[in-house]
Amino acid sequence: MIHAMPVPLPSALVEHHAIDLERNYSDGWGLTVDDVATAPSGEIYALYHVYRYTYGVTDDEVDPAKAHFGYSLVTRYASDGTPLATAVSARSRDEGEGESTVFGGLTTGLGEDLCGAKGLCVLPDGTLAATGPGDHTHLITADLTTVTAHHGMPDSRHDGGGVRDPFAAWISTTPEGRLLCTTGEYGVHNYGNLLDNIVAITDQPLTPASKPTLRALASLVAEPARHTEADLRPDVLFDGKPVGMDHRPRPSLIEHLAEAEQTGRRWDWDGARLGRPAVVREDLFVVPVYGRTYRGGNRGRRFAFVLVDDKGEFLGRLGGLDLYRDSPFTGFCFEIAADSARERIYHLNRYGLFAWTATGFRAQRLDLADRRYKPLKHFTLVDCTPAGELILAHRTQHLMLRIPCPARLSDLGEVVENALRSYAKERTTLKRQWQPVKWHWVDSTAPVHRL
Repeated sequence: MIHAMPVPLPSALVEHHAIDLERNYSDGWGLTVDDVATAPSGEIYALYHVYRYTYGVTDDEVDPAKAHFGYSLVTRYASDGTPLATAVSARSRDEGEGESTVFGGLTTGLGEDLCGAKGLCVLPDGTLAATGPGDHTHLITADLTTVTAHHGMPDSRHDGGGVRDPFAAWISTTPEGRLLCTTGEYGVHNYGNLLDNIVAITDQPLTPASKPTLRALASLVAEPARHTEADLRPDVLFDGKPVGMDHRPRPSLIEHLAEAEQTGRRWDWDGARLGRPAVVREDLFVVPVYGRTYRGGNRGRRFAFVLVDDKGEFLGRLGGLDLYRDSPFTGFCFEIAADSARERIYHLNRYGLFAWTATGFRAQRLDLADRRYKPLKHFTLVDCTPAGELILAHRTQHLMLRIPCPARLSDLGEVVENALRSYAKERTTLKRQWQPVKWHWVDSTAPVHRL
């Protein structure tokens, strides 16, 4: 098994923009992994973005070596971790609607860039779905050559000129091929922009030719502010009627949590946000909910990983987490991954790697203060593959780590320790092969597709 996989920058992009890979990110550029998705065949897809903002340079700068840029990239890997191809998308501010540029040349497609996409999912037919705020959903062929459909919505309710054809902000697939999604609503916590508020599921496939109706299972906030008939979502139904105004699943997740916490108060959840749900099994999901974040310290603020079934029933929360000692607010690590084959749930933050059974019982906590597991502090949990492998992304070395999920959770510590040792050895081999510059891996062999 290959444990270490690089997140590459196409050499054409580096050369076109004369990117100085030696520069620190504090100088106005950066590379960040957003999400990872795995196909049943074992092929892996990574979604990430690279940007540069050069101080003192105006927006009308035409020299690509100086100009600002921002690209979303999707790299496809073989099951052994070899990069097969990379798709790159960007929007030029100077181009008209429907005209996108990548590396200075016009691209074909729908004229909708992927910049801003944060989520990635492999649909049952092999199509790739890239999703983001505004319930934007792009469908991309498995070989990364073509965008076949796009759905989206204006981020602000005051943008009356935008096309309203949304789908979802996050998508995950169930073992039987249904889609678990989150969708947004205006007016959540009295905000005028679109915020994730509904957890929903589909019973029909999402294809380039058809968009399925979503069935609402749960809401974060029960009554978004100042809703009118224009805010109804005909594509998201609850009890057969469009979600919107005063119609959505009740009690809300916040109401459930406030009621369950006998010492808690409803206002402790004011400004709470909805994270990406994970599929534990066909009829069971876990939904992250976390309190308002502030510029100052957030450690100790309320959070919960809620269990919900496919009928919308609130089944409790994952147990064994201390609000302060196990806080995901340090580093904002709210990601959850689930191994649906073994019905296990995993979470990684700066303090520990946690594992639960499907009942919400915490079966394992690996303390990252322990030197054996301390390297995990530098990783973000991004996926659990259909084969039962956790995928973690290193935040500074731009490598991905694969860890097999053990059959027995009592073996998790030993498995992680062995994976970290293998990762270190493979990283050394990759450094000799790729010759990275400050942990930036430049690829000149895999094809580059311009979306």
